[in-house]
Amino acid sequence: MKIEVLGGFRVSFGASEVHLGTPKQRTVLAKLVMSPSRTVSLEELIDEIWPDDPPRSAVPNVRTYAANLRRTFEAHDAGQGVLVRQRGGYRLEVAADDVDLFHFLDRVERARQLNHRDDPGTARSLLSGVMPLWCGPPLLGVPLGASLAAHVAAAQEQHLLAVELLADLHLAADRVEDAVPLLWRTVAAHPTREPALLLLMRALHRRGDVAGAISVFRSAARVMRAELGVEPGSDLRRLHQEMVGHRAAPVSVSPGAGSGGSDDSSARTSTTPEIDGTDWDWLPRPVAHFVGREALVERMIGRSRAAAGPAPVVHLIDGMAGSGKTTLAVQVARRLAATYPDGRLFIDLRGHDEGNAMDPATALVVLLRQLGVPPPRIPVDVDERRGLWRRELSARSAVVVLDNAADSDQVAPLLPVTASSVILVTSRRRLLDLDVGPPESLSVLSPEEGLRLLAISAGKERVHADPESAAEIVRNCGYLPLAIRLVGSRLAHRRNRRLVDLAGRLAANESGLASFGTGERSVAAAFTASYEPLNEVSKRVFRLLGLHTGHYCISMVAAMSGLSYAKAGQILDDLVDRHLLEESDSGRFRMHDLVRQFAREKCLETDSEEMRRAALASLLDQVMQLSIVATESLIRLVDIHGDIGDVVPERPDLLPTSETIDINWVERERGNLNLFIELAAKNSLHHHTWKMACVLWRFYYVRGYFEDIQRTHELGLAAAEQVGDSRAVGIMNNYLASALIKTGFYHPAVRCLKSALAEAEAAGRRGDIARIRGNLSVVHNLAGDFQESVDLAMAALRDLPMRLIGQVRIHLPNLGIALTWLGRYEEALRVHRLHLLLARVAGDRYQIANALSHIAAARVRLGEHAQALRLLRSAMMLYAQTGHRHGEGDARNVMAVAYRGAGRLAEARRQHELALELTGHSAERQAECTALNEFGLTLAADGDIDGALRAHRRALDLAVRIDNRYEQARALAGLAEHLLSVDPTEARRHLERALVLIVPTGAPERFEIERRLAALKQGTPIC
Repeated sequence: MKIEVLGGFRVSFGASEVHLGTPKQRTVLAKLVMSPSRTVSLEELIDEIWPDDPPRSAVPNVRTYAANLRRTFEAHDAGQGVLVRQRGGYRLEVAADDVDLFHFLDRVERARQLNHRDDPGTARSLLSGVMPLWCGPPLLGVPLGASLAAHVAAAQEQHLLAVELLADLHLAADRVEDAVPLLWRTVAAHPTREPALLLLMRALHRRGDVAGAISVFRSAARVMRAELGVEPGSDLRRLHQEMVGHRAAPVSVSPGAGSGGSDDSSARTSTTPEIDGTDWDWLPRPVAHFVGREALVERMIGRSRAAAGPAPVVHLIDGMAGSGKTTLAVQVARRLAATYPDGRLFIDLRGHDEGNAMDPATALVVLLRQLGVPPPRIPVDVDERRGLWRRELSARSAVVVLDNAADSDQVAPLLPVTASSVILVTSRRRLLDLDVGPPESLSVLSPEEGLRLLAISAGKERVHADPESAAEIVRNCGYLPLAIRLVGSRLAHRRNRRLVDLAGRLAANESGLASFGTGERSVAAAFTASYEPLNEVSKRVFRLLGLHTGHYCISMVAAMSGLSYAKAGQILDDLVDRHLLEESDSGRFRMHDLVRQFAREKCLETDSEEMRRAALASLLDQVMQLSIVATESLIRLVDIHGDIGDVVPERPDLLPTSETIDINWVERERGNLNLFIELAAKNSLHHHTWKMACVLWRFYYVRGYFEDIQRTHELGLAAAEQVGDSRAVGIMNNYLASALIKTGFYHPAVRCLKSALAEAEAAGRRGDIARIRGNLSVVHNLAGDFQESVDLAMAALRDLPMRLIGQVRIHLPNLGIALTWLGRYEEALRVHRLHLLLARVAGDRYQIANALSHIAAARVRLGEHAQALRLLRSAMMLYAQTGHRHGEGDARNVMAVAYRGAGRLAEARRQHELALELTGHSAERQAECTALNEFGLTLAADGDIDGALRAHRRALDLAVRIDNRYEQARALAGLAEHLLSVDPTEARRHLERALVLIVPTGAPERFEIERRLAALKQGTPIC
């Protein structure tokens, strides 16, 4: 196993690189990697991912991330046992030398020790060999919390110290040419780092470049004064004085000095035309307190100061209206003013008002006048005017802000051709044709930055007195700086208004966007200025996009708007370039919450209800058709068209093939698809509501998303009842029951199934009757009525019409599982083998995995542990390949029992823990009961009696809540086993209760309980 954190984050086993999953999952792994072979607590992991406000689901989410990582690692032989779950946390079993950062730091420390032991040659060789390993800061692209950020900062400091040590060793070995490039790179990135500056000055002096060394000092002095307000340190000043032979006055840097640091004012004078003033400052007044974007500001300033070569420094800043582009540009310009002292220019190009945008010729006049050029000297000819502008800038060090640019054509004539000045361009559009480097696209503020801005605007005391309401206000502002400032200003002028009241009003959306200011200085006005320049078709698309709170793909927008795929894609790209839309992933688009609210208000105001409903119906039809294509591999066992009818797509031209869209699309869009079903229900599009829920049921079921089934199918059931479609009501009841069964709500599930069965029997639909009886078989199985479960499964198979004979393999597992619980193992094996055969003929890998797992469960009960483990390993590979989680928890629990039977208790415990994570995450309460009882037996076998008692008590509590008599009996028997030596009377009561519960189930465990009770009554030892 090899872990690389320098310059990114990669994990590989041999030549195979591992996919590390979602950003939060990568953060979990990063935290474990930075603490190798140390148990990292759940609390540390939660603090790292959610430093301020962890969600209620934080613990299960972290466990899911860890379980995903463990499965990913264990798919490789070398990954077995690498990620270990400990009490209250996790540990990554990896040698420090397998992590490139720790390997680097170890070699650096060895070199430092060698140098201390007077072996500089070996130290220099060791450092030179390890230095190429550093290919960038650690964990680039990984979201960092406070702890990881501290690790990264410490590692970067160690790297700088190593560079300085290596440069010092090069100089000591008289290898100046090796030291100078190292030091130039370090000083360019860290212009105020004094140890590196000292070494660079010495190296240049040793090379005979005294002027270069003095220039380094002067540049550093200028930066330190401008940035830090301090003079260079005494060591730097002393070295500088030595180099100039103690003849120089105290070091000063002329405002006119160029980037080389030499004071050539006479040359400057000779090339500067006469103007009517100097040091012009046209920048707007900065905000009193600049909040957020600190790293971005430092990066822009660093890029400006580190620029080398003849090309001008141009910063492009784009972002949506109200994101703080102008504020950022002015802040950066103010910070750079001391470095570029010959002018601070600002012009509003009015680009968001396309009918009134400033043309380049006019802009050149404004800028030249700001520089102090008299009107008679400004040429009439535009090309000559541009030439004068460029000559004036080439003779100065100025900072220029070109605000609200419309497009590249407006900006290009205003750009200089020399590197003496820095230009900052802001725009609501992406300026794609300016070849000046990547833009800085502004996102919204972080929650913490938003709170700081609200505190500054409304008053720190009020925000600190009610931080929860303040956080809710900031969230409802969409973390948009303009919205937060406007709301904060309103609060500042209404001292008696409570934050909790405003938070409630914003959450209820009582006033719409009017809550965020009115008139020209408002969020609505800012968005209107971006909306109005659109053409009518784009405006209509923009308005319709406000109707849905989630994501869109291009085909959805094409269907909703009636446009071609290509035209819809062009409009979406234009909206993205105008920052009216965000492309969160390739081909997935969404609106910022406040932009969506603005678009929705415009839609309600402009478009008729009939037009909106028609657009939504077309959108939802496309979503349903995409879902049918994507789930094609899953719905072979479900007669989806028999359920929803032959739904003819409105736009067949927009449908992809199953080769371009698959089950992974559904996984990625799962939350979005739920929102579409809610959208259909909210707009009374009843047929779309229940049919979309029906299409997605199989996916939800095999992936273990039972809460999604319950939420969407309750909406579908209500919709089917609204349209009076009795068969649709039966279908929704049947599928809703599947989720209720898996989450332990057996009685509501039975009510749903009986209602569905009555409707199917009245209509004489044998296929539906068979399906519902099969589900009733599952309910009785989980409730512990195993013989009734067998009878219902057999009836389901008899009821199945020949046209649906392929669905036999749906019902066989229910029959085989019930036979296993009854102890009829040979019959169960015959059923499961038949299921395996049919699944293999159909090429259904998920069903093959289930069949192998069920065969293994019977083998384990027969004591054939080695054979069971072989079957289960194959099943795990198939579960991993399909990505379907439902059934994996049961399979891992069976694997744990097999390991226990084979005497491999440590592996058994690990599989039990994985099973409990999976069943807990999917809320499969019956499976969790079974896993807890088996875990208790494993812990007891391993000598952990207290742990075993806790597991059985948890199983008993859960089994009582879901009314599972079989698991209640097993839990009581497990508890009795450990009470025999301390309280035989209580142990006997437990066994008597267990016997009463288990006898009606017909399970063979009743004989062991009877034997133990008889032994207790006779006073004979129990063995």
